[in-house]
Amino acid sequence: MKNTLMVTLLMLTFYYTKAQTATEEYPTRINILFGLNQPLLAEGFNIEGNLFYKRWVFDYSHGVSLDFSGDTVTGELEDQNLAVHIPFTTGFGIGYQFTNWFNIRVEPKWHRFEIYPDGTAQNNSNLIVDYTTFTLGVGAYVNWLPFKNRENFLQGIMVSPSVRFWPRLSSTLDDEKFVYENSFTGNTETHNAMDAGIANSPFIFNISVGYSFDFNSKK
Repeated sequence: MKNTLMVTLLMLTFYYTKAQTATEEYPTRINILFGLNQPLLAEGFNIEGNLFYKRWVFDYSHGVSLDFSGDTVTGELEDQNLAVHIPFTTGFGIGYQFTNWFNIRVEPKWHRFEIYPDGTAQNNSNLIVDYTTFTLGVGAYVNWLPFKNRENFLQGIMVSPSVRFWPRLSSTLDDEKFVYENSFTGNTETHNAMDAGIANSPFIFNISVGYSFDFNSKK
């Protein structure tokens, strides 16, 4: 699956690079965006800021108070009846514009996890373990301005779909795992350090919406 994703990204990069014209402009932009997955799927919040300068992209994003339990967990989390609280997930990115609406970024990120028995109050007395992970991955982004030809404030509204691959490089857990006594199963269980993406994987798909401020700097 990893190889398939990389080949797809390379093919997209080649296609979009060939498709651009010699007259394409790269205005300096600052984007303020808000992720949709976080409030819709995790009862949380995410804000992202981008700076586009010539072909370069610089960004910082910060998500807070993400919760996963019940039907939103799978695998060992479901088997062990665990709930996951993510107080923060944060980091930055540096990338390159292949066209003025498609870019790829390298992204170091930090993620804080707190693990609780599902259905219990999320406080220190019920906390099973907490830890921080570090990921280093890549993201592919589309910047779409659906009203860019309008002559009013609507022209700055932006929709930004993205696909990201954030493999975990390390965590603050010893040996990337924690052994504990599970009150639900009645057994000694092992909780393995989590990945930051969908269904405890490195893959993340999201759509962000917000506003883009064009400072009209040319290529």
